[in-house]
Amino acid sequence: MEMTLKELRDSFSRVGYICDEEVVLTVYLAIKLNKPILIEGPPGVGKTEMGKVLAEIFQTELIRLQCYEGLDENKALYEWNYQRQLLKIQISKETGMQADLEGDLFSPEYLLMRPLLKAISSEKRQVLLIDEVDKCDEEFEAFLFEVLSDFTVSVPELGTLKAKEIPIVILTSNNERELSDGLKRRCVFLYLDYPELQREIAIIRARIPGIEEKLTAQVARAVKALRESPDIKKKPSIAETLDWTRALLAMNADRLDPKVVSQTVNLLLKSKADLDAFRRHLGPGTLSEMAASS
Repeated sequence: MEMTLKELRDSFSRVGYICDEEVVLTVYLAIKLNKPILIEGPPGVGKTEMGKVLAEIFQTELIRLQCYEGLDENKALYEWNYQRQLLKIQISKETGMQADLEGDLFSPEYLLMRPLLKAISSEKRQVLLIDEVDKCDEEFEAFLFEVLSDFTVSVPELGTLKAKEIPIVILTSNNERELSDGLKRRCVFLYLDYPELQREIAIIRARIPGIEEKLTAQVARAVKALRESPDIKKKPSIAETLDWTRALLAMNADRLDPKVVSQTVNLLLKSKADLDAFRRHLGPGTLSEMAASS
């Protein structure tokens, strides 16, 4: 899985993940140093996509741990397959073969690996995506810090398990709460923001080949105007930009006009409050004019 900086940069371009040199360098150094990457930024800027892209680039499995309030060690690390264990006990009673039953019941055969243990136990280096880590409790965050410090876990019945290959770890955060200094120190930090105009144009071209230059530029300018509007609370994500562009192509639109904007703006704005704010303060006509301006 060794890769030079240039090879990594070229690989990002090949899979259509358009980013600047700082992002490529940060990811490269984190991989070389075997350190997790903590990616912060607003929703929809490509944080989760980074994990998917790295799994594709390195041709390995993406193991995803979705964080939420109440997530605990069992759901993230491992659980015993109680149903199989009970079935084994029943069969052993019926056949009279109960010698060393306890040791058998707590063998790897009955272990259900959750994302963290699965990534650590893999024979091949995997990509471990710990998504929206800011949603988990502080207690789980402290446990996560311990695991990421040395990539070892303890299973009382089996002993200490150490990573055979340290995974490429991506942690994402929407910054809903402040993460601990300990976790931050363990990681290489990367902040992703909404793309600048020219980078968004490049993203659209990379993901939707063959699109006309005029429409690409108008879409990018329109989305930029919506994101910069103080009245729009949930800014359109990159994925929503691409969905909107594909919808425009499906309608055979070659430019943005008030009618087509009015018909499709709900692909960008996903709440009634934002749609109402758009109609009050911008409107299809104004947005079309802003998109058409060079």
